[in-house]
Amino acid sequence: MPELPEVETIRRDLDRELSGRVIERVVSEGARSIRRHDPVEFVCRLLGRTVVTVDRRGKYLVFHLDEGALVIHLGMSGQLLLASPELSLARHTHVVLGFSGDRDLRFVDPRTFGEAFVSGPELGELSRLGVDPLSVVSASQLGSMLAARTTKLKPLLMDQHFLAGIGNIYSDEILFTAHLRYDRSAATLTPTEVRRLYRAMVSILEAGIEHRGSSLSDEQYRDVFGVTGSHQNHHQVYAREGKPCRRCHQPIIRVKLGGRSTFLCPRCQPAILRDFGSSR
Repeated sequence: MPELPEVETIRRDLDRELSGRVIERVVSEGARSIRRHDPVEFVCRLLGRTVVTVDRRGKYLVFHLDEGALVIHLGMSGQLLLASPELSLARHTHVVLGFSGDRDLRFVDPRTFGEAFVSGPELGELSRLGVDPLSVVSASQLGSMLAARTTKLKPLLMDQHFLAGIGNIYSDEILFTAHLRYDRSAATLTPTEVRRLYRAMVSILEAGIEHRGSSLSDEQYRDVFGVTGSHQNHHQVYAREGKPCRRCHQPIIRVKLGGRSTFLCPRCQPAILRDFGSSR
């Protein structure tokens, strides 16, 4: 599933390419992709609207319109692709928005877990999402958020009502960089560990954006121009089971947590706490 770096990459491109453009055509071929709406209602609420700006809330894209907002969640396999109207549609294209200036935005989603819906300015359930990780301004703010939590670190980082935007890939990468295990209780972190976690969270997410996201072996994540990201080439642990840790050369292991694969280095992320120094 695309996470914060992938969605932020898409957001920046769409904001640059579509802000100020008018929706002149709406085609919806997939009822599941617009499951909150009657198809006629969906078209009527979008046709003729102008995109003011494109925002992001966690893993959601929000197209602020001159009236209301279009919200898109990419789900497990969704892609948003910009194309010329004359180009043939890719398989599993469920929604097409035709913009002024002969630009199509196409929502492609083979597994149909994603969705598009029109909202009022209050944005419904998006208002209940947690803090955006990149808006956490200091380690002390993060420490205050963690202090009362007894939840294990990885599920907490992935809890969209706690921090909105981090998923399976980036939680593993953040915890490795911070020298913390996935199953540590959040409330047990020392101030030094909180600082490491804060620095790791910011640096990993910013690097993911710089490299335009992570495209795994299925290459389902692509940007709006159909190009894969490159951050997977910089992964330290995720999907590297059996390969040597880039830091200590111990083989990376995979464990199951809540039905998901978790990747870690048993030496760099020990079960028994170890002081890695304040310089990290």
